[in-house]
This record gives sequence, C-alpha cells and structure tokens, in this order.
Amino acid sequence: MAEAAIPRSRALAREERRRRLGPFGVLTHLALLVWTVLVVIPIAWTFLASVKSEDEIFGDAWSLPAVLRLDNWARAWDQAHIGQYMINSVVVVAFGVFGTMLFGSMAAYVLARYRFFGNRAIYLLFVSGLAFPVYLALTPLFFVVQNMGTLPVVGPFIGLNTHAGLVLVYIAYSLPFTVFFLAAFFRTLPGAVAEAAFVDGASHTRVFFQIMLPMARPGIVSVTIFNVLGQWNQYQLPLVLLNSDRSKWVLTQGIADFSTAAGYDADWSALFAALSMAILPMLVVYTIFQSQIQKGLTAGALK
Repeated sequence: MAEAAIPRSRALAREERRRRLGPFGVLTHLALLVWTVLVVIPIAWTFLASVKSEDEIFGDAWSLPAVLRLDNWARAWDQAHIGQYMINSVVVVAFGVFGTMLFGSMAAYVLARYRFFGNRAIYLLFVSGLAFPVYLALTPLFFVVQNMGTLPVVGPFIGLNTHAGLVLVYIAYSLPFTVFFLAAFFRTLPGAVAEAAFVDGASHTRVFFQIMLPMARPGIVSVTIFNVLGQWNQYQLPLVLLNSDRSKWVLTQGIADFSTAAGYDADWSALFAALSMAILPMLVVYTIFQSQIQKGLTAGALK
C-alpha cells in the first residue's frame, strides 16, 4: 500500500506544480529549454572538434573522433602562443576584478549606508555608466590612456600597451554595475550589528572590512563572478589598448589573430582547442560558484 502511494503522491505533486505554473510558467520553461539547447550544443561541438582532425571536422560534424587528438591542444598552447595569452588574461583579470571589487564595494557601502550631500547624485552618476556603451568612447579612451603614458614616474607603466593601463580601464568599465548591484545589497543588511560595533569603539574601516563585508558575502561572490566573466571575454578594449605589443596580448586577441592570420589555411583543430581553453576556465568557475551566485541574486529579495 505504501509503495503504491508513493507514485500517486508524486503524480499529485507534479499536477500541483503544473496548476501553479499555469500557461505562462510552461512557456517560460519551454523558452529556458530552447535557450539551453542553443547554448549547450555549440559548446559541446567546440569541445568535440578540439580533439578531431580537420577531415573529421569538415566531414560528419557530430561523429566521434577515431582517435583523441590531444596534440591539437599542445599545438595551440605552444605554436599559437595560447599559453602566454592565457597567462596574460589571468593576470589582467585577476588584478582587474580585485580592483573592481575593492573600490566598488567601498563605494557601494558608503552610498548605501551613509547620508551626505550629493549622495544620490554620485550614485546616479555611477549608475548612468550602465546606459553608456563603452564602445562609443573608444577613440577618446585611446587618447586618455595614451596621455596617461606621459605622466612622470608612473606613465610608462599605465599607458598604452601595458597591462596596468588595461587593468585601470577594466576597473572603470566594471564599476557601474558593481556599485549598482552591491549598493542595493548593502541596503538590505541589518544596521544593528554595525551600530553595536561602533558603540564598542570600532572604526568605520573595521566595521566595513570585518563585519559588513563578510555579511555581504553572497552578493560579493555573485558580482565577482559576473565581473570575471565580463573581463575574461572582453575583446574590444584590449584590441584598442594593446594594439602593438603581441607579447602582452590577452586570450581573446590571440584567438582572433590565430583564426584570421592563416585565412583558409588556418589550423582548425588547434583553433577549436584554443577556443576550448578559453571556455573551460569559465565553465569551471561558474560550476564551482553556481550556488553562491543563486544565493547572492535571491538574498536581497528574501530579506
């Protein structure tokens, strides 16, 4: 009797979910399914092509390779210098995301928790950056970074064709979304804990770094992942600011050059291996922090 009741209870639960979802819920799930297929199939095909020969790639596209050609990955890493470009990307993104989160979280905390003249205007100035396409300012941005290179002492380190200059632009590019996201999150945190710390003699800096920042961990992790993804996939900014020194190119520049340099004689197997190398780290990062991202996106709504 108990075993027969279990399938019945599951069927009733499924029927209840269908009733609650309604027609719009079904359409939403269908749209998500279609979107999943559109995203997963190209990624799966890229990884499959990365271990196939060129004849197999241009033959039956979905056939399994006769032999796993891991030499495609080695060829892309060494001959196409994808290894060097990936190291450059890791360095630039690591410093860019660190600077973005440090300055963005401090600015968002002050704008969210302190009341002063001009608070709203500064917040709106940050948020307005979300509505301004950075690509419209590429030419002025080029000359700004070029002029930064003429500054005494620090100029050679932050001008054109420098990783530090690109990092500064990445930070400025990512701050609007970071401040917008974290300011809303900091507003949801309880103020009683901070007030108790102030009564005990804690400074504003200590309250921020030791109390409020740990409490905002779900939001911090979420926006960090978004910034990592955005900066890792950035192509236009490095193309403009790292335009001459190939040794300092990032991964997106290297892959684009690899795909166009040889024209129709391109090494397609190694090219797909290079694309797989670019995709794999982001898949790993998102898989590891997926639950944290979901908590960060829903925490503000649940408080």
